[in-house]
Amino acid sequence: MSTDDDLRQILDETAAELARLSSNPRTWLSWMVYLLERLERQATNENPNHKDLYKDMIAALRMRSETG
Repeated sequence: MSTDDDLRQILDETAAELARLSSNPRTWLSWMVYLLERLERQATNENPNHKDLYKDMIAALRMRSETG
């Protein structure tokens, strides 16, 4: 398994666990916001140039949520 596969599996398991613990999507959203904030902080701490890449990914995520 590649690192991406491992990460995908961890995220899938985490999503399933969140859904099991709470059926309210608002709770899921609060954890997503928390996760994104932590990832932004981590990306910036490792390499300030990652901040621009992170912003690009957030913009792509926003576009995807608007267009389905």
